[in-house]
Amino acid sequence: MSNDFVVRSLDEIKFWSRIMKEHSLFLKLGFRCEDTQLINEANFFYSTFEAIESRAHAFDAGTDPQSIQRFNVEVHTAVSHIWAFKRKVLGLILHCQLPGQNNFPLLVDHVSREAFYFRNRLEQLNTGRLDALPDAIINENVFFLRIMADHAKFIGHLLDPSERKLVDQARQFSEEFDQLLFQARDIDSMRPQSQTVPLLDQFLDQNRVSVKSLRDFKKTARDLIEACRIKSIIHPLLADHVFREAERFLVIIDMFESTLTGKPIQNVQFD
Repeated sequence: MSNDFVVRSLDEIKFWSRIMKEHSLFLKLGFRCEDTQLINEANFFYSTFEAIESRAHAFDAGTDPQSIQRFNVEVHTAVSHIWAFKRKVLGLILHCQLPGQNNFPLLVDHVSREAFYFRNRLEQLNTGRLDALPDAIINENVFFLRIMADHAKFIGHLLDPSERKLVDQARQFSEEFDQLLFQARDIDSMRPQSQTVPLLDQFLDQNRVSVKSLRDFKKTARDLIEACRIKSIIHPLLADHVFREAERFLVIIDMFESTLTGKPIQNVQFD
């Protein structure tokens, strides 16, 4: 284990523990008043990941790798539990046992996929079995393109129907990212023959253009929501949440392209 292991582990935990914490809040806000057990569980996970996030920021690049390995195991356990909670909630919704609650089934599935991704990344880091670059490029893009497509769908459904122009823009982004996801899955199914530098470089370039456009749309929507200038039922934190995930995807794309082609990284790294 090395300094790189420590830096990468802390980067993942700082980012995704905050995401898990916010998921807990969003799910809680969608439950009914009488769902006290689910609300209490959501509060528990909020506190759990808030503490994990705080602890992650107390470490630095010089921390003993074995300490971070143990921390990864602890976080992995917490993520496994919140993943199980999210899948339980999804089951309750799909079996019509929470009539009147306000969490879309796709949203609950979405946040559970992100927990599964986080858990898998911690396992990869602790075992040293990270994907080779060509596989990582395809896997990460398949994952994040679906996340971006979901975000566009959620935004479109949570804006007030009278915000016709913004709703239409969200629908267009949903369709665009569905198509990008289909293309990514085609490249996935063509492995390993599709894993050439020219093809992967074009794949990254094309996705970057669309992600930047969606990121800018999310930023505009976030700023308008925070200023109370548009009508929606989108929590301001949710607007910022989806913006940050688009920003992270752009950083990942740039890191991949830099490693693949030697081009300098354009986007700013996360703290």
